[in-house]
Amino acid sequence: MGSDTERSTRSAATRDLILVAAERLFAEHGLYAVSNRQVSEAAGQGNNAAVGYHFGTKTDLVRAIVTKHAEQIEKLRAAALRYIEGSTDVRDWVACLVRPSTEHFAALGTPSWYARFSAQVMTDPSLRVLVYTEASAASPSLAKLVSGLGKTLDDLPEGIRRVRADMGRSLMVHMCAERELRLAGEGDPETIGWHDFGTDLIDAIVGIWTAPVTR
Repeated sequence: MGSDTERSTRSAATRDLILVAAERLFAEHGLYAVSNRQVSEAAGQGNNAAVGYHFGTKTDLVRAIVTKHAEQIEKLRAAALRYIEGSTDVRDWVACLVRPSTEHFAALGTPSWYARFSAQVMTDPSLRVLVYTEASAASPSLAKLVSGLGKTLDDLPEGIRRVRADMGRSLMVHMCAERELRLAGEGDPETIGWHDFGTDLIDAIVGIWTAPVTR
């Protein structure tokens, strides 16, 4: 029994090492510039097939990284939603979208890599659809948030709503990646932290949603 427990503990520890190494390498170099062998080596594994053994394909590894973080963000988002249920204020719903992510990034400490990893996934056509469609389907709070936000935007034509949703999503993903890079020491030392940045991001996304429609 003890031997099985030890093997299980070692396996879980190895999986964690691989996830951390893969997230960093994917964030810094891109998804397809990094091989499973490089991930295994960065994770301190002598067996170059360790990634395949513990996760399967690279897509499975990417999915595991997303799932690990999505579980934490889901908890924060569900808690935030309880405070704004029934609100008709666009800003309340946008804050519910932004704050759980920026709070999670803050909790990761500095340096972190998940925001930059997310931007890499966002720009990959196949993984973007596969991973984020799955993540959205597994998130009850996100479905509730999208529905609540939509009810505050009934006056927007459907086509405009879709375009602005894409704008807001891209702004959030790529600006969080930029902020993470700056906080990691690649930008000026006066860079603001995640809380103030979150406020600025909420302001900007609210502006996108509430801008006049001129076409």
